[in-house]
Amino acid sequence: MKIYDVEGFPNPARVRIALAEKGATDQVEFIPVDVMGGEHRSDAFRAKNPDAVVPCLELEDGSHIAQCNAITEYIDGHFEGASLTGETPKERARVSMMNLRAENGLLNAVSAYFHHATPGLGPDIETNQCAEWGMRQKDVASQTMAYLDGVLAENEFLAGDRFSIADITAFAGLAFADFAKVDIPDSLSNLVAWRSKVAARPSIAG
Repeated sequence: MKIYDVEGFPNPARVRIALAEKGATDQVEFIPVDVMGGEHRSDAFRAKNPDAVVPCLELEDGSHIAQCNAITEYIDGHFEGASLTGETPKERARVSMMNLRAENGLLNAVSAYFHHATPGLGPDIETNQCAEWGMRQKDVASQTMAYLDGVLAENEFLAGDRFSIADITAFAGLAFADFAKVDIPDSLSNLVAWRSKVAARPSIAG
């Protein structure tokens, strides 16, 4: 099993955390992709992932799975260990719902701000920018942080009392927010406390 990614990027981080939670990091070969050099847009990489983004999972039979949620779902089902996606239909639905809210409202919103309303990764990578859209998404990210703080006022983790991929996605989203200089208000005490708790997990703290 191979994973094409860039260490430290938000979505690759989600996959790496999921692998670590399952105790499977040493069962995967990581292959770096030169995003800054445009390798992700090459014909060779697009043959693996037409989306031209990382991460991308290559299975033993040579097939490929793209899209971070699909990759983490495969990891969760393929390797032993506590489920990250839920065990009952209700749990799976709630995890999926909260994961999408964290992904769309936080991680993707911060990404849109970074890639559209800041210099991002530079002019060779950041084409067709729309600053107005980016600034609007920055507001969405801030609103989502406040929403997640409210959820965490009543739950230990985002989808209930168990750590899940929703927590992984939100954690990666907050890390991206730090990098993009999108402030996380100290007043969101539940979110701040949850972040410290998640950061101390062996899958993240090392």
